[in-house]
Amino acid sequence: MEGSSEGCSRSPATSSVSNAGAPVGQIGQLIAAEYDDHAALERFLEGVDVVTYEFESIPVSTVRFVAERMKVFPPPTALATAQDRLLEKQLFTDLEIPTPAFAPVDNIQDLQRAAARIGLPLVLKTRRMGYDGKGQAVIRDAASLEAAWSQLGGSPLIVEQFVEFQHELSVIGARDTAGREVFYPPIENVHREGILRKSTAPAPNVTPELAAVAIDYCRRVMDRLSYVGVLALELFSADGVLLANEMAPRVHNSGHWTIEGAETSQFENHLRAVLSLPLGATTLRGNSVMFNIIGHIPPMDRVVAVEGAHLHLYGKAPTEKRKVGHVTLVAPTEADLEPRVGAIRAALGLGSDVG
Repeated sequence: MEGSSEGCSRSPATSSVSNAGAPVGQIGQLIAAEYDDHAALERFLEGVDVVTYEFESIPVSTVRFVAERMKVFPPPTALATAQDRLLEKQLFTDLEIPTPAFAPVDNIQDLQRAAARIGLPLVLKTRRMGYDGKGQAVIRDAASLEAAWSQLGGSPLIVEQFVEFQHELSVIGARDTAGREVFYPPIENVHREGILRKSTAPAPNVTPELAAVAIDYCRRVMDRLSYVGVLALELFSADGVLLANEMAPRVHNSGHWTIEGAETSQFENHLRAVLSLPLGATTLRGNSVMFNIIGHIPPMDRVVAVEGAHLHLYGKAPTEKRKVGHVTLVAPTEADLEPRVGAIRAALGLGSDVG
């Protein structure tokens, strides 16, 4: 969560004392407190004109507390919807956006009935929380139903059809306080172990017609929610059909390439949107590939030696499976990009399974 006043920012790293060392403290005033510490939130709001947030694991009650006192974007309704996979899927259905078949699960009988109706394989997920592949279990046969329930039961759950997709995509849009919108082209993403490893923009396997459909789906979501800020919609491309997977009410990891790869980055457009400034052009500066840096700091000299490479480190201590930075490659054409991708993959110590 960040507040803005006359170009300055302050950021509360709420929820744990350990957040007192959050990297954002390197660039702005940091207030570390629990999410339900209203006195700390009041201190945070002093002299602030508008508030935004950059991840969705914030209690909606905290955002609503702030919204009663201050303009806060994206709106709390968008956060509440994105935090609950069932509400999210119901929103897609209401907007006639195709999505994998799903059902709420409160007990093993619900799971068994859903398996009979939807068919196997399935993915059982917690409705709330869970990210980077956490809080999920794939069910490939009827014998695995009990084990999946034992693994995740006890929390509100949702079960979804397992989709044999060809490509994972995302589309990122920005909408301002007047309802004006801009969109970046669809991005092709590669995940491993539930963690985003690589994003390519524009997505090489998306036709202009399919790109228009993806953008239209993102627009429908933003318009329904009276959205303000940047929103990412994640999609599966399966046999030429787009299926909405989930949405993120924030700047998104798959859009980090926009810092160097687009005329206006997603971060700048998010700030423009929440501050009621004109939105910036999303025109591409070429072809881009972004790799996440996970669990270690690579040899910086090897990374920056690659033509067109831009290295971003977040100031986080490396731990297993933790995103500690990213590197973006930008080149005039896809052909120019390809040999550089191999060089960056080698510098980062990545295998061929990352694309």
